[in-house]
Amino acid sequence: MLVRFRERARAVRSRGVPPLEGDDRKRYIEQAQLDYQDFAMLADAEASLDEGVLTLRVDLRKG
Repeated sequence: MLVRFRERARAVRSRGVPPLEGDDRKRYIEQAQLDYQDFAMLADAEASLDEGVLTLRVDLRKG
């Protein structure tokens, strides 16, 4: 699962911007940045599976 998040983060980072203008372009870029941040953060998580419960631990103290 963490590998998929890493792959998604790379995909978001490398995708181009479609031919949008003005506010639509700005919103698209902002959403791509948030998507990358979310996927990258989850990809760096420590994962454990205990009794069928997946726990992702994210250390927000890291820079």
